[in-house]
Amino acid sequence: MNTTERERSVVVLDASYQPLNVVPFRRAIGYLLSGKATVVETDPEVPIGIELPDGTDTAPRVIAFTYSVPWMWTHDVPWNRRRMLERDNWTCAYCGGHAKTVDHVMPQSRGGGNTWMNTVAACGPCNNVKADRTPEEAHMTLLFQPRVMTRRELFKRRIAAAGVAIDWL
Repeated sequence: MNTTERERSVVVLDASYQPLNVVPFRRAIGYLLSGKATVVETDPEVPIGIELPDGTDTAPRVIAFTYSVPWMWTHDVPWNRRRMLERDNWTCAYCGGHAKTVDHVMPQSRGGGNTWMNTVAACGPCNNVKADRTPEEAHMTLLFQPRVMTRRELFKRRIAAAGVAIDWL
């Protein structure tokens, strides 16, 4: 197995074809060999050197568990800086430029927390101008409102980053 195969990501679906995760190639092979999953889509140009239980011998791109995992859809996506910047497409909520910082709509010094509904992506200059004020106090307008990232949006981003095109999600 070469480095590109080892670094390859595989999309994992549950039995009802709901997206669950994107896992490393080796973990996906483990699921397949243990009978926990079946191949949904392969990359015909990448042979893997072994025959899988379903008879394929090419690298899986999408696999599906043979059982449902309902709990995945009942939990909210936890907030973190990277996900929040991805949610806003690394776009400043004030000027539309490239954002690298997190801005708290209600400043942390006034009780605003690290939550989906209180944070937006901001470029350094806009974040400095706004400083420890609300957008209204700083006379700045939000180009878009903060929102909660959904599980579906999170997995669509992970699947796209893995280089797998699934139109039906």
